[in-house]
Amino acid sequence: MPIVKSSAVLDSSAIHDVAYDVRTRTLTIWLLGNRRPYHYLDVPLEVYEELVHAESAGHYFNEHIRHHYKYMH
Repeated sequence: MPIVKSSAVLDSSAIHDVAYDVRTRTLTIWLLGNRRPYHYLDVPLEVYEELVHAESAGHYFNEHIRHHYKYMH
């Protein structure tokens, strides 16, 4: 899966790494302690940008992404 937009390593106690593919609107998140990433589907670019700039990426993820978008693991 090519990453068209960006990827970022976050200063987070829950999230190790994130990436976003603009073409497919797929947000890929590597949670700490998991070997395989979660691929969240049909996520708007704004959600990715808000996650990357959130004061707490883990809190933002729990409130705005987890349970709000379909995913593949």
